[in-house]
Amino acid sequence: MSADIEVLCLQHLSERDIQALSEVLIDCVEGGASVSFMLPMTRAKAQAFWQSTAARLARGELALLAARDAAGAIVGTVQVLLDQPENQPHRGDIAKMLVHRRARRRGVGAALLAAAERQALSLGKSLLVLDTASGDAARLYARQGWQLCGHIPGYALYPDGTPCATTVFFKCLHP
Repeated sequence: MSADIEVLCLQHLSERDIQALSEVLIDCVEGGASVSFMLPMTRAKAQAFWQSTAARLARGELALLAARDAAGAIVGTVQVLLDQPENQPHRGDIAKMLVHRRARRRGVGAALLAAAERQALSLGKSLLVLDTASGDAARLYARQGWQLCGHIPGYALYPDGTPCATTVFFKCLHP
């Protein structure tokens, strides 16, 4: 990890956090990331997502981590979804792994992923799953010890409406 990156587990979201996280989300979607949103990616759509995420955070349904650069700006984020069915209390889902394009290739994704794994373990999770439509992200997950399950063709859409395949991974966590 780059020495100028700090990863924090956020307990609540301020309006400033919502604005900063919205910038990251907008940048990623406009850059083509398949993370549940279609173009045009408006500020209002991004802010509504983060406001709903803040409510879910307050209810304990997820853990939210953010990477800040040396200037204190949020440049990346990841969620650990904790709200699972009663027969899966040991499992969490990694979601919305986002790194602003200006901060990529600096170890932000690896730092976020490692912090998310530690946070999940501290919350009693022993198995994590995730999916991605990004080849770069898939390579990161494999380097970080995640196991490939397979590829699902046409699973989702890129923000421009083009169908994309999704790659599914899992990781068993050990204390």
